[in-house]
Amino acid sequence: MSQTMKIKKGDVVHVLRGKDAGKEGRVLEARPKDGKVLVENINVIKKHRRPKAIQNTTGIGGSVVPGGIIELPAPLPVSNVMLVCPSCGKPTRIGTIEKTIGGKQVRIRVCKRCNQEVDR
Repeated sequence: MSQTMKIKKGDVVHVLRGKDAGKEGRVLEARPKDGKVLVENINVIKKHRRPKAIQNTTGIGGSVVPGGIIELPAPLPVSNVMLVCPSCGKPTRIGTIEKTIGGKQVRIRVCKRCNQEVDR
């Protein structure tokens, strides 16, 4: 599924399905090969971590990363989120148009509701 995704890192998205349906958050990481996105404070899971010793490069002393229960955001399928348009502020579908900028053809993402550019 290594198709290009219409959602990129830094976009604000609205969650459509799952336990966090209706919430909004910023995309921390986009994984086009998996077809998933990582959204901050959405789909948070608890993970048990063991304490880890870290070796110091100088050879003098070492430190220990504490263990315990940590909370991490888990990836969501990209089909379960929808981009929030920065100009109209509503969840929207995304289209693309081609523009000539500096003599080069560039694809720009466009909001399907208000026809404003998403990329600025």
